[in-house]
Amino acid sequence: MTTTASAPAFTRPDGSALRVLVVDDEQMLTDLLSMALRMEGWDVRTAGSGFDALAAARDFEPDAMVLDIMMPDLDGMAVLQRLRHSGNDVPVLFLTAKDAVADRVAGLTAGGDDYVTKPFSLEEVVARLRGLMRRAGTASTRDSEPILRVGDLSLNEDSHEVVRAGTEIDLTATEFELLRFLMRNQRRVVSKAQILDRVWNYDFGGRSSVVELYISYLRKKIDAGNEPLIHTVRGVGYMIKAPQ
Repeated sequence: MTTTASAPAFTRPDGSALRVLVVDDEQMLTDLLSMALRMEGWDVRTAGSGFDALAAARDFEPDAMVLDIMMPDLDGMAVLQRLRHSGNDVPVLFLTAKDAVADRVAGLTAGGDDYVTKPFSLEEVVARLRGLMRRAGTASTRDSEPILRVGDLSLNEDSHEVVRAGTEIDLTATEFELLRFLMRNQRRVVSKAQILDRVWNYDFGGRSSVVELYISYLRKKIDAGNEPLIHTVRGVGYMIKAPQ
């Protein structure tokens, strides 16, 4: 998994680490999520059942929860209902089966804040949690501006503004996510498989040709008339770097 060290560092308003409770009965999944969230500098606790989740929520007082809907003892929907009934308004990111549309609708209706479908990319979960905690006002950033820079190219992660050499560039949502991923990993080669994972979150079907297509779109918008920033490393992948 690629780190996202270029992203603004999120903390509680008092500077302490954000707390995230991860609830799923699949141990391997909770281990992977915990690793990704700890790499963000967050304090993570896990629970493997609905009843354990309620106890952990009381003791740990998380700033956000990642909550699986399907659990054997007390499902995620029931956990959320009990939390809300007790006055706990912690932001909740549901994990749902890819085809369980009814579960997603029910979860959001019941008071959930967002959802991701399995399988998902770890970076997507991190991004969704950052958004939830930012909107809830439970997180602040130690950086004055959430801006990524490569040479004369800048990308604002909050406003989605992209500017090169003083000229604003209009990108589609997918082009923006692709550029953000490249800029977060500047001077590092990322493979087509990594891009599919992080940008399309497995949903596209894994066709690497779509990566080539969107790289060409970006080049026409970012590099046209300028010194190239986006480079192909043959047989490996792509890299963005400032001119020497």
